[in-house]
Amino acid sequence: MGNASREVVTLQLGHYSNFVGTHWWNLQDAALCYDGEPNDSYSEIDSNVLFREGVTMQGQPTYTPRLILMDLKGSLSSLKQEGALYCISQTEPALTWKGSLSVHKEDPAVKNQFLQQLDRLGDELDSNRNPNSRVFQGEERGAALPGAERALDLSQSSYRLEDSVSVWSDYLRVHLHPKTVSVIQQYTHSSTSDRFEAFGFGEKLIRDHSFLDDFEDRLHFYIEECDYLQGFHVLCDLQDSFAGLSARVVELLNDEYGGKGIFTCGFSPASYTDTSPVKEVYRLLNSVMGIVHLSSRSSMFCPMSLNRNALGRKRPSPVGFPHIIYDASLNYHSSALLATALETLTVPYRLQSSGISLSQLADALNPAGRKVITASASVPFPIRDTDTMPDALCREQAGLPWTRLTPCGDFQESQTFAQSVVIRGVSSERQVSNLAPGVRGPSVLHSCPTGEDVLNTFLRSYFPTAARAVHLAQTPCSVATPYPQFFSSSFNKRGQLVGNGLSSTHAVESIPVMSALQSSPVLHSVLHSLYQEVSRLNLRKFSTFLSAGTELDDFREVLEELKNLSQCYKMNFDMDESEDDSDGE
Repeated sequence: MGNASREVVTLQLGHYSNFVGTHWWNLQDAALCYDGEPNDSYSEIDSNVLFREGVTMQGQPTYTPRLILMDLKGSLSSLKQEGALYCISQTEPALTWKGSLSVHKEDPAVKNQFLQQLDRLGDELDSNRNPNSRVFQGEERGAALPGAERALDLSQSSYRLEDSVSVWSDYLRVHLHPKTVSVIQQYTHSSTSDRFEAFGFGEKLIRDHSFLDDFEDRLHFYIEECDYLQGFHVLCDLQDSFAGLSARVVELLNDEYGGKGIFTCGFSPASYTDTSPVKEVYRLLNSVMGIVHLSSRSSMFCPMSLNRNALGRKRPSPVGFPHIIYDASLNYHSSALLATALETLTVPYRLQSSGISLSQLADALNPAGRKVITASASVPFPIRDTDTMPDALCREQAGLPWTRLTPCGDFQESQTFAQSVVIRGVSSERQVSNLAPGVRGPSVLHSCPTGEDVLNTFLRSYFPTAARAVHLAQTPCSVATPYPQFFSSSFNKRGQLVGNGLSSTHAVESIPVMSALQSSPVLHSVLHSLYQEVSRLNLRKFSTFLSAGTELDDFREVLEELKNLSQCYKMNFDMDESEDDSDGE
């Protein structure tokens, strides 16, 4: 497998986070090249950082995510909790009752057309399997044999997944290890009675000995097989009880694995189907509790949503992408865009050639204790099929080429303390202009000798004093089925803009992406505005939130910590502002 990989263990905690995570693992699986040559472009990203090798009880090698995911009862649909790789049988308990019995069985969930096609592909692989070939190493559904996949006609247009996806497992492409899926039996997904909606409910779960023992068993299983653990990804829902559970999980990781990097992303859907003034307040309170606890216990914490006002109580305001036509009400759509950004944001410490680790990236981004960071991405990065990277960047004269994915309301950023910027999917020969000797280019970018110089020079023009790390990867982001085909017709199959205003008739197969993680002064305004909004609430009116386990004095302490956190992002030359710190409305 080459050089020793620096493994990362991923935890997904919450229903929407599992939507994001499912797309994320699908994106990686679609790019895996099981029989690739060593110089294959895909080999520049080390898949072993996030995936693990194993062997089934039948001796078949497997390649599965190094992942623990949690969700509520009723959220798996047709997915088996134990997975399908290891043929774990569910034995019926021995019966000693001699009386009459009545048996009630629930009909199995009906699989959509996409999952049915994957099952047929799996059957075909089984019938043609050659155990000595590494092409079957992954046993991933639909990824190992692209030729077979095409033969089964897994074209995106035939599925209409927008109409058939209700939970994240409805478009899961990869197999999962039996240690991956943990179902929280105490609460039911979409229940109207036992709602998992307050921060304290999540905190209480980790105090349950059986729950904690099960979680630690899963965690230690993955940790013990790592040669060099560099840290953890924690993808969590920020606006329900999973925020409380995640805060305790991250605390546990800190206590047991101090010194390892913890990159926590707190996700919020772009919109909610169930909303009311009380629910909006609960989501606001969970966000505040989550931001304070998760940022203090993580190496870096990034709130992410396609709703620019997700952290407050304002009406949904979804962000737009210049060349994407997506439905913000569909978790299947919004989570795909966030997963695409996440896949690129994490590239720096997943590159084969990279000398940077997750902890080092976090240290570079959070000077002076600024652990909350913002995320932005350009999906796809707008490069024409005839462009070089300097051409594409010079065209962005009106502003930065990315869309902010951290909810910042109407606040605009003009500065940044530190940033990590990645561009992927641009080949090495197109990263620079390659001007002939003596030829003067149309801009200073066209004269830069390397792609890194091009990107550094571009960023310096916007953020002249910011510390920055830039990374370029030729590997594009593969957007194979079941990724949504919500791209405009101006892209070719490689995700490049077609010149001369022509329209493409090909489905988009891969895209270039630009992403940025930033420690930004805009967070002062965002966090302080959040502090002011919550300070005006009379928390005693929301009894369920308090009865879930959050003490009033503890919440007031969290508010004070939020206020102090906001001050970390205040520029030295900012004027003192009047602050309304009144308690209660």
